[in-house]
Amino acid sequence: MTDMSLRLPTRRFRAVFALGTRHAATLPLPTSLGKPNLFGEWDDETELSSLYVGFGTGQVHLDAVDGGAEHHFHDAAGDDTDTSPWGPGDTAQVVAWATALLTDLQALMPDLIDDVDDAAAWHDAGLDLWVCEVEEPTHLDLVEVDIEGELLTLPWLGAGHVEHDHVDEAPDDVREHPIALLWAADEHRTPDQPIAEAWLTPGTEQTVTRALPGVDWAAVGMPADEVLPWLEGIYLNHHVLPDPAGTILTGVLERLGGIDGID
Repeated sequence: MTDMSLRLPTRRFRAVFALGTRHAATLPLPTSLGKPNLFGEWDDETELSSLYVGFGTGQVHLDAVDGGAEHHFHDAAGDDTDTSPWGPGDTAQVVAWATALLTDLQALMPDLIDDVDDAAAWHDAGLDLWVCEVEEPTHLDLVEVDIEGELLTLPWLGAGHVEHDHVDEAPDDVREHPIALLWAADEHRTPDQPIAEAWLTPGTEQTVTRALPGVDWAAVGMPADEVLPWLEGIYLNHHVLPDPAGTILTGVLERLGGIDGID
């Protein structure tokens, strides 16, 4: 079991963005639902954004499409539902606010995602303030976030080298977000031999790891009982603990939506 106390400290990071007019910030949200959890994504291939707005009672997911946005609902357990988890009045406010937020987000892409990645790189370099570049005087928005520290992990100490990749064929109801640890004896060859796997128990943040059968652990250079806790730490850092870019993007979404001051 990985020792979660062996982590870098959480750090306050500030980033300054040029977000333009924040239309969603002018719209109300139902106070009875509390502050929403936000997550945004950008698809390089389609050049479209997605937005996830979650409350304790349910979620609405939105996808940008040409000329607007489409949305669908999830219940409190995260399952798709044909009906809203909220009453008509609350639903209308949530959908209007989320649609405006997605529209604002889409208008800023892809430059915004590049700025977020740039800000995250400054954080990784040990700096605590990033400021966007502007060509002329404009209104700027300050985003302040607390970025959780990563687990302290050793580099790969076995033979050859490793990479990790998603396991696409695993059903989510059995193994949520599974990855495989791939190994190659030759440091100059792309790792392609799966030697271990890690995933989350569905509906939890409990990490499970297992060694795969038929592996020559002597050739790998580390026994399975040392590889598995190492893989768990890598999995937690890359797939469970919030990464700096994602934390900064969430802060940007909260600023765009006018909820960055709500606890």
